[in-house]
Amino acid sequence: MLQTLTIKDHIRESWLFNKRIIAALVFSIFLLLIILLRLFYLQVLSHEHFATLSHNNRVNIFPLAPTRGLIHDRNGHILAQNMPTYSLEIVSERTKNMDDTLNELKKIITIAENDLERFKKLLRKRRPYESVPVRHRLTEEEVARFSVDRYRFPGVEIEARLSRHYPMGKLASHAIGYVGRIDEKDLQQLEESKYRGTTHTGKIGLEKSYEDILHGIVGVQQAEINAQGRILRVLEKTLPHSGNNLFLHLDMRMQSVAEKEFGNRRGSLVAIDTRNGGILALVSMPTYDPNLFVNGIDSKTYKSLASSSQKPLFNRALRGQYPPGSTIKPFLGLAGLEYNESNTERRVYCPGWYKLKDGDDHKYRDWKREGHGHMDLSGAIMHSCDVFFYDLAVNLGINRIHNFMSMFGFGKKTGIDIGGELSGLLPSREWKRRVHNDNWYRGETVITGIGQGFNLTTPLQLVQATAILANRGKIFPPRMVYSIQEPDNKEIHSLQNKPVDYVDIENRIYWETIIKAMVKVTRTPGGTAYRSSHSAPYVIAGKTGTAQVYSLKQDEEYDAEKIAEKLRDHALFISFAPADNPRIAIALIVENAGGGGANAAPIARKVMDVYFKNLEPNG
Repeated sequence: MLQTLTIKDHIRESWLFNKRIIAALVFSIFLLLIILLRLFYLQVLSHEHFATLSHNNRVNIFPLAPTRGLIHDRNGHILAQNMPTYSLEIVSERTKNMDDTLNELKKIITIAENDLERFKKLLRKRRPYESVPVRHRLTEEEVARFSVDRYRFPGVEIEARLSRHYPMGKLASHAIGYVGRIDEKDLQQLEESKYRGTTHTGKIGLEKSYEDILHGIVGVQQAEINAQGRILRVLEKTLPHSGNNLFLHLDMRMQSVAEKEFGNRRGSLVAIDTRNGGILALVSMPTYDPNLFVNGIDSKTYKSLASSSQKPLFNRALRGQYPPGSTIKPFLGLAGLEYNESNTERRVYCPGWYKLKDGDDHKYRDWKREGHGHMDLSGAIMHSCDVFFYDLAVNLGINRIHNFMSMFGFGKKTGIDIGGELSGLLPSREWKRRVHNDNWYRGETVITGIGQGFNLTTPLQLVQATAILANRGKIFPPRMVYSIQEPDNKEIHSLQNKPVDYVDIENRIYWETIIKAMVKVTRTPGGTAYRSSHSAPYVIAGKTGTAQVYSLKQDEEYDAEKIAEKLRDHALFISFAPADNPRIAIALIVENAGGGGANAAPIARKVMDVYFKNLEPNG
């Protein structure tokens, strides 16, 4: 059998091999050129951009929120503090898909729709590397559930933060106020650099008025992080500076008793230290729990508070504007002495009604239907005779009444160191012409004499005027805060409150005339506050008041049982003690409660008892 011999073509094989080598070499050179061009683009043309990205992937700067300052009462009781809580937070630049991340988180931790809305608003305002809270106050169970799946959520962390807490709850909430989450309105007013890393700010009350002092100074931390955004090591840190602590004139023992005595009734009480203007108690009833607002109140609860007929969110002490009623009579009596329209001997006959001497048949009735008989100034204040002050008001005239009363602060803000105060209303001819485009009538002067008509005052204004009377003309601006404490060295800076003005009366004996008459109100049988105050171990000077909510017809009698509660008279009382050397003044109103002697004076007495019982020997 013959075998077929295959003869190899070495020349052809060599040519084919070389051809493949050349093709591979060309392809390799082409790939190398692409790589070189890409390197040139990355290393030269885009060096600055990618160098920055690379640095950010390695090192990041984190804001460190300061610890908010504490608030204490005069005895050191904490009214506002910081409690440790856990919050769920996201850094957007480390999260690939925000919507997917949020949807997955909702399967592990309860996240309400209002939480999501607030988170998305904050997300638009914060820098990409800043953490934004999704949920506050996580439970330990929620923290544990997230920890199991933590690896699935790059850029999502559980942060331990301090949350504002008000240990006294509803007590003095209108004075203290509360903090809340920073919203869009806040972002327009706050300086962004000072609030990086901060989620809350003061909303109302002292928390808002002293925000700059309580907030502190933000710190920064430069840290090395890994691809998942976890901190590997801290490179540099500037510690935040905690906010300063506040110490108030407020005495929570007095505050507590006052709120308890009001019970379910509406109204307000303000107590002031006559020696320096310090607010010892600031009550507005009903009240509310400020803790509800710290991390966002649910819509149902807020709607219940906001729509309540009792108006628990309304600060009656600063914004409640009421007719002062007969509490105005001591000031009007002082005006009569000053302008020589009255004296200690002049007597006016009270038959139970008053008529102008110009032919007008309208009768302005006295609260005592059968009348008081002949009354001098002291007796008129003691028995609260309306007819005496109708006549005195007409003799003084509205211009002199306005000018004199304005010296005691009626009709203007007191300048207290918390916001939201209203000015009340002290009417005048010019005011009525400007506001109502109408003339002033003598009948309006008549009822001005008993604190009715256009007259409106806030409880804060009323206690300020009472303190001026107690001080025989010396005026201190009312203040809540008496000292500020630095958190580091605990150094305390007292805020000295000096008198800013003086009501100059021609004869100083006039002060004593009025004050002696006010002492008769509380110490002499027949005085309108005798039942609640005569047994006090200290001498109280006071004046009751009853303010009409609506006007009766000419021959109509007032019968509280037949009138809807919201239309019944308000009960008022002003007082200070000791009468000869005052330390405390109180003004209060109990809405729709009736007579001031029976319904307002007993509350003031209870509050004063607490004050003098706990008075330090050298206080």
